[in-house]
Amino acid sequence: MNAIDQRTFLKRTGQGLAGLSFAPAALAKPLGQAEPNPFTPPVATFSIVGYDPKTGDLGVAVQSKFFAVGSVVPWAKAGVGAVATQSYANVDYGPEGLERLAKGQSARDTVDALTKADANRRLRQLGIVDAKGRSASYTGSGCKHWAGHIEKPNFCAQGNILTGEEVVRSMVSGYEQAQKKTGTGLCDWLALALMEGQKAGGDSRGRQSAALLVARKNGGYAGGNDRFIDLRVDDHKTPIVELLRLLSIHKKIFRRAHENPPEAG
Repeated sequence: MNAIDQRTFLKRTGQGLAGLSFAPAALAKPLGQAEPNPFTPPVATFSIVGYDPKTGDLGVAVQSKFFAVGSVVPWAKAGVGAVATQSYANVDYGPEGLERLAKGQSARDTVDALTKADANRRLRQLGIVDAKGRSASYTGSGCKHWAGHIEKPNFCAQGNILTGEEVVRSMVSGYEQAQKKTGTGLCDWLALALMEGQKAGGDSRGRQSAALLVARKNGGYAGGNDRFIDLRVDDHKTPIVELLRLLSIHKKIFRRAHENPPEAG
């Protein structure tokens, strides 16, 4: 299996990977639950970060029982990478992570550097994919149960305060199944993976907001930036359903961009 709960993880290994059926996957270690800051609610959420090697697109999809999650979690830059920062999110992970990736650091090196420098790393959760498709995640020991992640080539999935590990597993399965559908792209894989995570239980506290960010070189309005898709549902009873509706509108308005994607250089 790719993900296990925190208690079982400690029983199996003190190193982080031994005892898992296949790698890569790293899970949280319960080394002492930190008391939450009452003035800073955790971004209890599940997210998926991905890279399409055919087009070079990079992106993040996220859903949470948290208002306007899209203003906190997703970060991406064309030709560089994509970052999801959550739990008691350190928003500096976004711009600093992209800066490190732009200088040539791998996703794993970037995750390690960001968390090592953070005194409150046990409260953080982080997922990164670089422009070579290398993925890396981190789940701090202070993230609230259930928390964990799965790393795969070209994408990674992570979540905290979930109904169980099946949420992250379902996101991975949903992403992989979506890739097999003709006429789809990274935006579809990410959004459909998010839906599968919700079907499996999602955030144990409920639903409120969702977001989808996809970066593509010159993919923004009039080619002026790389913000190809930047959709946010800030407060909704069924935020992923609404996100998919917005994505369908985006596909109609920007039909040529969706039907004629670039080839990664």
